[in-house]
Amino acid sequence: MNNPISLYFHVPYCNNKCIYCDFYSGGARIADWQALTTSFLNELGSRRSEWEGCDVVSIYFGGGTPSLIPVEIFAGLLIAIKNLIGADRIAPDCEITLEANPEDVNPEAVDYWKQSGVNRVSLGVQTFSDSSLRSIGRRHSGEEARRALELLTSEFNNVSADLIFGLPNQTLSDLRQDLVMLTALSPEHISVYSLMYEPGTALTYLRDSGKIAQIGEEEAAEMFDTIVATLEEAGYDRYETSNYARPGYESRHNSGYWTGRAYVGIGPSAHSFDGESLRKANPADLKSYISHWSDWSEGRPDSVDYPIEREHLTPEERREEMLMLGLRMKKGLDLNLYETRFGSEALRTLLLKARPAIDHDQLRLTPDSRLCITDSALMISDTLLLTLL
Repeated sequence: MNNPISLYFHVPYCNNKCIYCDFYSGGARIADWQALTTSFLNELGSRRSEWEGCDVVSIYFGGGTPSLIPVEIFAGLLIAIKNLIGADRIAPDCEITLEANPEDVNPEAVDYWKQSGVNRVSLGVQTFSDSSLRSIGRRHSGEEARRALELLTSEFNNVSADLIFGLPNQTLSDLRQDLVMLTALSPEHISVYSLMYEPGTALTYLRDSGKIAQIGEEEAAEMFDTIVATLEEAGYDRYETSNYARPGYESRHNSGYWTGRAYVGIGPSAHSFDGESLRKANPADLKSYISHWSDWSEGRPDSVDYPIEREHLTPEERREEMLMLGLRMKKGLDLNLYETRFGSEALRTLLLKARPAIDHDQLRLTPDSRLCITDSALMISDTLLLTLL
């Protein structure tokens, strides 16, 4: 396939903001869905030079909460995106993912999503514990999550579920119960994340004010080991640090991020990458986004260009990024490609730095010239990376 590319659409609305979330979003009660989706199409059309002639291998609707889009409007949006790109430029097996919250999943919505072309749904389960869900500001119940996942797996051939561990007051026993429930429902893909205390979030404020306690390192390591063992026993392969899939169901879209594929991000706060060295970021400003793009038309002279932020990565930044992303993958960093891009001296320096970790079974070299983090060293992967950069 020539010039593969991915498209990402950021839907910046939520019914309420989870206390751990630092993604850009606003309240859905003020949503103008028609204006937003029109803006998506206009921005995509204006950036034709970034995707024209490429083969679209994945389309991802993230947020925010994309499943809040009224189903008729969403169906029209996806059809319009396909028409704009052109059927000959959308891969026959293009992965089209919609992120959804359990409370939005019902038979009518599922039918609309399927008919419009969605072939993969990523469900934000997080946990099946009602008390834990309340503690992080989620609106759904554990039973709603169970019913939603059951419906999705009966209607779609590719369903992903998100799980969070290290929640306030969560025990190892609680986590095991979540894993038992999740594996019994048998989605094709599972993403498991440690609860992160991001700056400026309500969660971090509660921790810093002593109202909740962050999980300790030893307990987190025990939970992580339990996750790996349980999911691998259930037939899931850990193909990336936080992602598990049954064979053939690895996320095509997210794998593109980790391997350096080009992608175009549409919507407020969305990011893009040209696959070489140029990164772009839309402003995290919904009002200005709608104002600029909702009435845009091709050929219309703009008095003020939309202020997309541009960053040109230096060769050193590209090298470090390739190293960090490559080592997140279970198959590891492709050393032949690394040498092709950055030279034999860069490869020699990397292997020299990696030697102590290789000798201590924290990193390993594979017969097909890849550098991988060993399973026993996953919990110290950040520290390992620092020694290599």
